[in-house]
Amino acid sequence: MIDHVRDLASVREATERLLSAAAALDNAAVAAPSRLPGWTRGHVLAHVARNADALVNALEGRPMYPDADTRDAEIERDAARRLDVQLGDVRDTDARFHRVAEAPADWARTVTLRNGVTDVAARLPFRRWGEIELHHVDLGIGRDLEDLSEEFVTREIEFLAERFAGNPDLPALALTAPGGRTWNTGGTQDGPLPVSGPAPDLMGWLSGRRDGAALKCEGGPLPALPPL
Repeated sequence: MIDHVRDLASVREATERLLSAAAALDNAAVAAPSRLPGWTRGHVLAHVARNADALVNALEGRPMYPDADTRDAEIERDAARRLDVQLGDVRDTDARFHRVAEAPADWARTVTLRNGVTDVAARLPFRRWGEIELHHVDLGIGRDLEDLSEEFVTREIEFLAERFAGNPDLPALALTAPGGRTWNTGGTQDGPLPVSGPAPDLMGWLSGRRDGAALKCEGGPLPALPPL
């Protein structure tokens, strides 16, 4: 069962951790490349702020973004700002997200996200938690996938496996982490290919942050993941 109240607490904790770490940067470091191709750290911080606004829109029944071009343009517009402005924006938009998310609401309702994707409202806090944790890693300022909590990594693998489930462009896969935890994903044709490795590497591969070199795929090479 999804506990959105607990997830909101995790969002708050992860956001404070990101802000504290980013506060040690300077303006030159914010303008330097992040781990995401083509994005500076400023792009990452701008995206984190704009994502909070977008999730507020979703919670209040509006489109997350007017369109994809507007989303991209807003991130580009905000990427070059000074560090203090970036951090203030992340903090202010996070506070607004919490004000909306902590108000009484029907958390069983369906909300519409980007590209027509729908989800139960109660899962939006976890989606926000994922944005904060993974983009903190993307900043490249000392936090890596192995530093993320076991709970988060396990739930993020489950979340990503669910997003790829039934995708005809991906063979059926059985993902296994140490300890025997297994997630099924991919298409439904033939038997699943066993893929195993450390949980952070499974999550990194599914999220496009690692190439899967640390994973073992029985029966052939590790397949290429289609776009999410």
